Amino acid sequence: MGKFWSLLFLLVPILGVLCFALAPLSGYWLPPDISEHGYKIDHLFKFCLYLTGVVFIATEVVLFWFMWRYDGRTNRDPVKFSHGSHNLEIIWTIVPAATLLFIAIYQMNAWADAKMRTPNVPAIVEVTGRQFEWRIRYPGPDGELGTEDDIHGVNDLHLPVNEQIVLNLKSMDVLHDFFVPQLRIKQDAVPGNKIPMWFTARETGTYEIVCAELCGWGHYKMKGRLTVESREAFDAWLKQRAAEQKATQ
Repeated sequence: MGKFWSLLFLLVPILGVLCFALAPLSGYWLPPDISEHGYKIDHLFKFCLYLTGVVFIATEVVLFWFMWRYDGRTNRDPVKFSHGSHNLEIIWTIVPAATLLFIAIYQMNAWADAKMRTPNVPAIVEVTGRQFEWRIRYPGPDGELGTEDDIHGVNDLHLPVNEQIVLNLKSMDVLHDFFVPQLRIKQDAVPGNKIPMWFTARETGTYEIVCAELCGWGHYKMKGRLTVESREAFDAWLKQRAAEQKATQ
């Protein structure tokens, strides 16, 4: 039975590798990337996946070999006691530390582009998380957010395609998380903070906005809709929304 369990254990890395190899072909993988910066995020994801995948396979193969070679029912070699190796301890401490340091340095530019180097363009929209909805505000004719002519909406975000967007993210109550997988953007909305986000959408379409932070009993239904459209369609929608808002005042 020991050999049987060894072979059964070997199926773990085999099935794991097959799942990752076949997932993209079956459509169970990352959603399509429609952002200008998304390829950097995907590259880092795949780099870390392949790196940890190689370590995973090597570790599982070694474990299988030990289970097979030293099976209690068939192994007749005498037990050898060891107090460990100081050099080995140093090696398997330094190697992971060096690997993590390399990853930290390798991703610095991608992190800075996505989180630190804010473009010098005005914010086109403000999104505020509130249990359990996304409140959206556009600047009115004066072009400034926070004035009386602002255009308001809930869970319906429209943005122009192929333009650099700066979005201000806020929270009215608890911690939320603004997440649009196709844009490769995910940012916590922290109460008391106004956090800028920036991206460029390259394709038109409708995409789902979700909250990726457990924010209360209604977290599961805190969803919005992002519509990426041409500049002409966006301007027409914004004008129509302003007229509808004015008619209700």
